[in-house]
Amino acid sequence: MAEIRVPAHLQRYVTPLGIETAITFLMAFGGSYIYVSEHPQDRSDVVNVIGREATIALAKHIGAGGFMCPTGKPFIAAHLKYNKGLNANEIARQLHTTHVTVRKWLKSAECSQLDLFGT
Repeated sequence: MAEIRVPAHLQRYVTPLGIETAITFLMAFGGSYIYVSEHPQDRSDVVNVIGREATIALAKHIGAGGFMCPTGKPFIAAHLKYNKGLNANEIARQLHTTHVTVRKWLKSAECSQLDLFGT
């Protein structure tokens, strides 16, 4: 897997869940208001998507309660490109956006700073 830096606003989800589960979580709930609990009910949407143990771990890490879940689409696009090998069109279909937007996200994620010491 390529090393992709996790943005700070998404780190709180990646730390307790891991990258794959965090991406599943963000794809399911990104852009919406959700509630997580340390004692989730079996009928919880979050439990149905990521599982009971992951829901409890997330609630303990970020605190139980309601919050707006970020979409994290630029990060997810980079993960799908560099770790899963998908092209811009395939990523655009999964993220419900255009291939032009995906290419813009991927281009802005690349480091444009020159290597000072040539390492």
